[in-house]
Amino acid sequence: MIIKYKPAYRKIAMGLLSYTPELKEVKTLQETMDEYENDESMKLYLWKKEEDIVGVVGLQESSDGDVMLRHICVNPSYRHEGIADTILSTMEEKLGKNFIASDLTREFLEKRKNK
Repeated sequence: MIIKYKPAYRKIAMGLLSYTPELKEVKTLQETMDEYENDESMKLYLWKKEEDIVGVVGLQESSDGDVMLRHICVNPSYRHEGIADTILSTMEEKLGKNFIASDLTREFLEKRKNK
């Protein structure tokens, strides 16, 4: 189930985003979170499985309406269950749009297309 990010979930979202190699440094991670909290074009959503929040997806909408997938992270304990694909399918349906890739998500989206 998708949950829209709220500041009360900051620590959980930071923990999930920290699985991204580029966000290992605390300062970079905090700056990224600040962007999601303060930039209207950027949205963060969490994925809840039963009672646990196990994934996070970060999106950025451009002025022309394209939606960039900036981040997608799943708790390692829940990987290889298709959660990332389920998150993206749910978000594409919710937004009515397909995602364009960022440098961080290009490989993931290409693999997903080739399935």
